[in-house]
Amino acid sequence: MTGNTTAANVMAGRKLASYTVTGLKRWSCLTRELPPVSQVKALHVYDFDNTLFMSPLPNPKLWTSQTTSSLQTQECFVNGGWWHDPHILEATGQGIEKEEPRAWDGWWNEQIVDLVLLSIKQNDALTILLTGRGEDNFAQLIKRIVASKKLAFDMICLKPQAGPNNQTFTSTMNYKQAILQDLVHTYKDADDIRIYEDRIKHTRAFREHFETFNKTLLNSSDPASRKPITAEVVQVTETNTTLDPITETAEVQRMINGHNTALISGNHPLSAPLEIKRTVFFTGYLVSPIDTARLVTLVKLPSGTRENEVKFLANNILITPRPCPQLLLDKVGGIGRKQTWQVTGIASWESRIWAARVTPVPANASYHTDNPTPIVVLALARNARPSEANRIQNWQPIPSDKQYIFQTEVGEKVQLRIEPAVEGEGEYESLFQTRNPKRRRDHQEGPDSYRPARGGYHNDENRRLNGVNGGYRGGNQNRGRGGNNNANPGNQNRNTRGGRGGHNHRGNNSSNNRGRVGRGAYKSLDDVQNNSRYAHHGSSYQPNYDDGGPGQNFSNNNNDGYNSSFPALGGGIGTYNNGAQGGGDGGLPYGK
Repeated sequence: MTGNTTAANVMAGRKLASYTVTGLKRWSCLTRELPPVSQVKALHVYDFDNTLFMSPLPNPKLWTSQTTSSLQTQECFVNGGWWHDPHILEATGQGIEKEEPRAWDGWWNEQIVDLVLLSIKQNDALTILLTGRGEDNFAQLIKRIVASKKLAFDMICLKPQAGPNNQTFTSTMNYKQAILQDLVHTYKDADDIRIYEDRIKHTRAFREHFETFNKTLLNSSDPASRKPITAEVVQVTETNTTLDPITETAEVQRMINGHNTALISGNHPLSAPLEIKRTVFFTGYLVSPIDTARLVTLVKLPSGTRENEVKFLANNILITPRPCPQLLLDKVGGIGRKQTWQVTGIASWESRIWAARVTPVPANASYHTDNPTPIVVLALARNARPSEANRIQNWQPIPSDKQYIFQTEVGEKVQLRIEPAVEGEGEYESLFQTRNPKRRRDHQEGPDSYRPARGGYHNDENRRLNGVNGGYRGGNQNRGRGGNNNANPGNQNRNTRGGRGGHNHRGNNSSNNRGRVGRGAYKSLDDVQNNSRYAHHGSSYQPNYDDGGPGQNFSNNNNDGYNSSFPALGGGIGTYNNGAQGGGDGGLPYGK
């Protein structure tokens, strides 16, 4: 429904209705009295999420792109998902019990807070907080958040199941426009209305709504109708914040448990319980961000090369481009094992790839790498592949002050995804997004639909270091100790860019010059060498070493990949059989 149509329809439907302060007050979840009509000359309306308050979004470094989008899609969960579950908002920061006494310090858009305070002080202004969050689930929580900041709004309006006149709403915008219509007709002496909103789609719809509203008033023959109003819609830059990753995973698991419980009780037509699964992109000796910053200084770009044409990496020494089978994992000392390295040379190949050759410290240390020579891929030009480092033949010695010594930790690049639970699926098998459409037809599609897991250059490959048990099943790979390994990862699969999740990019007209980042993509780990179960995928899988955030531009060279320990997996079938109780043997109830 367009803004033009909505404005015309609402005016037609309310043509004979009386607009009163008492009637308008029924939209608000506050009990305070509203000022008389004659006193109000300005209407100031503020959105809540990511306009006034920096509400957390699903962490795109933690979840696959499809799951990031699905978490925010109401139809994917019985309980409505991310924006309909009050526990997500309650978990902001360090949780409501700790955050409320300190007024959620650091979680506000302080420039908008200052504007709200100015609006409150303006005697002839009515100040309204208007959000599309559901009234039943969020009214008390949002009132507590706002009260902690001492923001005395005249009205706090959340979306009810039905409006004061039993209206039903097809969308959040439909609901907001209905309130605004009552607002400007009730306070008919107001000369202007100002709306602060972060979503571009909504700002556009508000502008169209009032353009049509004023045109309708000018063409009206009703002498009792109000005069046109000056409407300004202020585009606010959305700020991107996330929960603590362990807290976020636990809250999503709780949400899934509630979803599964509803399915088991037969209260929803969806038939497949959901569970959280891990996607492991590769196993390697992970380099700390501090050492990454040192290593990238070894890259010497050719004269005239622009830095936005090169992606800096320097984040790992590859062990295997897939989940590491237990025998190989034991060989390298297990997840979390520390290994020290020293740079012995640098090289590049056709100005497409830059790498550093390294040797273990001490020299007789046992290690395993997927390349014949242990290397750190330092940087890639556009369209270059990490596997091209194997073409480097001539390594250049470097001065002693550049022979950096650095410590790594055995870990995995991993993201979480939500999929329907598959009975009988083993832990190792669950690390791969299922691609068999015949098998999946027996299950109702859930948040991650069963498209092949694809990845572009900018995969969001997150680090899991110590803290996760590593008992993966799989074939033993014929790799030796030390530097005399003959493994070659081969060529890279064809890459395609993954889809976006969440909402639109947001513009800016406020303090922070940031919009929502697009959602990244990821590779499926189809190739498990020497394992007949996955032999049909071939042996050409090539890992992506990118450590940047999902959907980042090629020119964004900051190395801010997720660098924290993931919580331990739970004890098997908590999300499938145990409902809200979850499973577990000391870790979070991830499911399998």
